[in-house]
Amino acid sequence: MRHRPIPGSSGLVRPMTLLGDPALHAPCETVSDFGPSLVRLVEDMFATMYAAEGVGLAANQVGVPLRVFVYDCPDDEDVRHVGHIVNPRLVEADGITVRGPEGCLSLPGIEAGTERFDRAVVEGVSVAGDPVRVEGTGFFARCLQHECDHLGGVVYTDRLSGWRRAKALRAARRASWGGRA
Repeated sequence: MRHRPIPGSSGLVRPMTLLGDPALHAPCETVSDFGPSLVRLVEDMFATMYAAEGVGLAANQVGVPLRVFVYDCPDDEDVRHVGHIVNPRLVEADGITVRGPEGCLSLPGIEAGTERFDRAVVEGVSVAGDPVRVEGTGFFARCLQHECDHLGGVVYTDRLSGWRRAKALRAARRASWGGRA
């Protein structure tokens, strides 16, 4: 039996920041206020991520320039990982490099083969300030690296080159939401 609330169950869905918005390319600020507004932000981020049917969401994707992300993501063994990290640091990214399909809630409907390490370790704290260390492999490692990139002002299309980058950015420009991309 579950004794804690489902993440996002009391949150509000916030508008998504889309590719072309300068907020996605600006590094986020370190969180220093661990009060109720941070708890509300995390709850709203879960609600927004679930509404958009995503597996991860960074705060700048909802217009908040703080170093926070949430996730509900399986790994390659279909083990579900759910949580949040405040002030995350990607402390390890290693193993083989895998090019796999990657998408982003800020580029709805667009995917591109993106290279990522097959293992990642992220450290940070919880909304209560308690230390958090999360290790992921496979798809979950991809998610951890993707969300850490967002907080540094990097969108996955920034990691693409050549025809993959051109194709993804062309699709973004042609999308109904992509006038600014």
